Amino acid sequence: MSVMSPRTVSVLPAGLPCWVELASRNETAAEHFYGGLFGWKYQVNRDPATPTGRYSIASLDGISVGGLYRAGSSQPPGWILHLSVRNIVTAAEWVEHLGGRTTLGPIDIPDRGSILHALDPSGAPVVFWQPPDSWEFGTDMPATFTGADLNTHDGNSADHFFCRLFGYTAQQIGDAHSIDYAEWRLDHESVLYRYVMGPEYRADTPPHWMVYFEVSPARGTDATAGHAIMLGGTVVIQPYDTPWGRIAVLADPDGAVFSIIDHSQVVEGYGRAEVDDPYVD
Repeated sequence: MSVMSPRTVSVLPAGLPCWVELASRNETAAEHFYGGLFGWKYQVNRDPATPTGRYSIASLDGISVGGLYRAGSSQPPGWILHLSVRNIVTAAEWVEHLGGRTTLGPIDIPDRGSILHALDPSGAPVVFWQPPDSWEFGTDMPATFTGADLNTHDGNSADHFFCRLFGYTAQQIGDAHSIDYAEWRLDHESVLYRYVMGPEYRADTPPHWMVYFEVSPARGTDATAGHAIMLGGTVVIQPYDTPWGRIAVLADPDGAVFSIIDHSQVVEGYGRAEVDDPYVD
């Protein structure tokens, strides 16, 4: 889980997370759930890239923190990460050159830059975004994005694709055998993590991003997980301690999986919990 600062920037370096968004089958229910859990407010914008042409921008204390839209008929609900690029056309060329595949775009979004949807060589979805000047994305405050893991079946392929694309360096923080968990860094700063799914996942689980949201130490991971249940969500993995903080994996009422973390609660040592597959129905 990467740690960054709240930011409103004029030039965002390539390769940094610059947005997160939720594809949901029920926008109203999703807005109610995340509004209740995190205190988000919403503004509906026009977006030609969504099935309905509508896109809700979530904000916290007036700062944009993520997006929400109606999923297409064949699209599963879930959170997806956006990574910043300097030139969307060049990014599309490099995706194909490095063995990935573009699936949508590039598309210009009014007043919000240009986007490109793609799959990495292992099939993991990702969105590349060329943001406009003064791009705003609130992070690393309670109830906002604080990091993401790419869960994949092919760690070497993911490392090669993203490290070549953005100049990341990959550092193994597992033992590379029983636990293959790598940290991607940019200019010596942690940006993202990559995990090769182990036996706790079914063999047919698709590659996916696990998105993390910060919780306030005053509220804590356990209380936030309990609140999610009251709002109609589920606790996929009960709260557990890690060297990065106390984590729980939750699902919203539509089944979209995400994690919460309290960075103030840390334990020494390393270990990924042997957990149930969050993608089992």
